[in-house]
Amino acid sequence: MSDANTLERNSAWRGEIRATFKLGWPLAAANLLQMLVHAVDVIFVARLGELELAAAALAIALFGLIMWAFSGLTGMVAALIAEELGQRRHSVREVRRSVRMGLWLAVVCGIAGMLVCLSGESLMRATGQDPAISTMAGRFLTIIMWAMVPMIIANVLRSFVSALGRPVFATAITASAIGVSALANYMLVFGHFGAPALGLDGSALASVLTASFIVLAYVIAIGTDRRLRRYRIFGNWWRPEWSRLRELVRLGTPVALTILAEAGLFSAAAFLMGRIGPVELAGHTIALQIAALAFQIPFGIGQAATIRVGYHYGAGDRDAVGRAGWVAIGMAMAFAAVSASAMVLWPMAMLGIYIDPYAPANAALVGFALQFLIVAAAFQFVDGLQAVAAGALRGVQDTRIPMLFAVFSYWVPGMGVSVLLGFYTPLAGVGVWLGLAAGLVVASILLLGRWMRRDRLNLDRHR
Repeated sequence: MSDANTLERNSAWRGEIRATFKLGWPLAAANLLQMLVHAVDVIFVARLGELELAAAALAIALFGLIMWAFSGLTGMVAALIAEELGQRRHSVREVRRSVRMGLWLAVVCGIAGMLVCLSGESLMRATGQDPAISTMAGRFLTIIMWAMVPMIIANVLRSFVSALGRPVFATAITASAIGVSALANYMLVFGHFGAPALGLDGSALASVLTASFIVLAYVIAIGTDRRLRRYRIFGNWWRPEWSRLRELVRLGTPVALTILAEAGLFSAAAFLMGRIGPVELAGHTIALQIAALAFQIPFGIGQAATIRVGYHYGAGDRDAVGRAGWVAIGMAMAFAAVSASAMVLWPMAMLGIYIDPYAPANAALVGFALQFLIVAAAFQFVDGLQAVAAGALRGVQDTRIPMLFAVFSYWVPGMGVSVLLGFYTPLAGVGVWLGLAAGLVVASILLLGRWMRRDRLNLDRHR
């Protein structure tokens, strides 16, 4: 009997590994490709000059902060769908209700984000940024803000197709968007194919066109897939489901605040760098792009953990809930070893994705970026750990306490160390990055500890 139980347990673990990998790799690939979509913008803008790159960095820091927070709020629709599928109770109707309210919420959040973007230049000046850079950044925001609503809608549709077992759609659509972004930037930034040369404004407009393409691609994919089409998620789109909307807001708001706390720290770091100097800010932008590129893999694994844990949570299988979470954490740690090694062993090759690291004009920028990459390599493990632990906790619909952990971790030790070491020691920019690492370390310890205590806290018992 003991051998039979062991074989059964081993089979369950292998099955969970296969299921998580099958779901996680397309999501991770889609996240990675999404970063490459943004990287295309950086590649084109970087060729305009350091001031333009700095302005775009500040604008994207604010835009991205808003967009990712609202995407976290609406993205909790994936946990609700997974729970409904796990319970197997009228799943078609329940899933449709969740997605419909997710789309409603996406539009409302997107409009709110656009209103914030309209005050972009004032916010830049209030934080002490260079007036010329603030003006360019503010103009950039008044254009790219039109991408806010379609980006958040696309996030809801991505959550839907992923939870329904079609994550590869997200990968294919995002891969196609790279080509659209590159073509739009090529045309609008430098004025090719008869288009006007709009410079920095052209890159912002290219982002709007790319976001619109992504939404259209999801609509077409959902309409042509037999399994997805049967849910008729766009049917009766005007009909409210107030209880479902309240549930989504209740669960998603702490997630949005969690993302706001983390992304806010990294966005604030750009403003801190702007006060240190434009070259430091440019180096920070490139190094952060590389770190963010690496983060997309554990972030995708965390999204898979939310769905897998949520499915078992809905089914009431507490053992399977634990397996799903630990499998995802193990995968993230394995990847962290790879990404940290790459940053240490081949930093110039990684910088070469965005700029020519051997060009004399980039010497100062590269020098700063190399210093920041060493710190980024050191925090790969804790960054991946906190992302996946948070994803697993979202699967059991535990979002409020993790939010409090995030706010404390990123804004007390995180921002505190960044300001202290960045402005009151000779470390300057490196000190700011050490603060980022400190916030991630504390967050990973707190979130992992809560996941390990889930049984005692009854987090994995379905309500």
